Amino acid sequence: MAHILHIDSSPRGERSFSRLFSNEFISKWKNAHPEDTITYRDLGHNPVPPVDELWVAGAFTPPEVRPPELAKGIELSDALIDEFLAADRYVFGVPMFNLIAPSTFKAYIDQIVRIGRTFAQDNYGVIKGLVEGKKMLIITARGASYRPETPVAHLDFQEPYLRAIFGFIGITDISFIHVDNLNMGDDVRQQSLARAREEIARTITTW
Repeated sequence: MAHILHIDSSPRGERSFSRLFSNEFISKWKNAHPEDTITYRDLGHNPVPPVDELWVAGAFTPPEVRPPELAKGIELSDALIDEFLAADRYVFGVPMFNLIAPSTFKAYIDQIVRIGRTFAQDNYGVIKGLVEGKKMLIITARGASYRPETPVAHLDFQEPYLRAIFGFIGITDISFIHVDNLNMGDDVRQQSLARAREEIARTITTW
């Protein structure tokens, strides 16, 4: 039995393709694995705050000497990290905004990427991710295609960034399903939606 953390980050509701396909994947996964459990978080409609001065001070103060006001400053971060670490697998719906991810998802990343909790650094500056043995699936929604064979592939900062930041904390088994070409006309969009559904069906059997 596995525990999955499912997160959506689009500010859109029913018109969101990242929501549509992340929920489609979860629905099909639950049908195939009814014993698994799901925790859901909606960052698009219930965003977490960005880090602030109290957060930074609290995160870099050892717990044994951390005063109550600084502990309060990272209380939400602690809860989000506990929730993150409790999962075995992750399914994230992340639309592409301005070549990367929406600010709601970046704020979440800033809350959970924290020294002493999800990564460690020794006295020589060597960093070690503390989140190991997990699997992650990220479903993106994109107006165009930024696949390697396209002339704009170099503008895809979304997948490289997400691979890098989650790899930084130890998660390297990361799969992507790109729901792309959504603004390229109905025929092309329908082809992309069909391909995404094929990728979901294939991932259900192999993930």
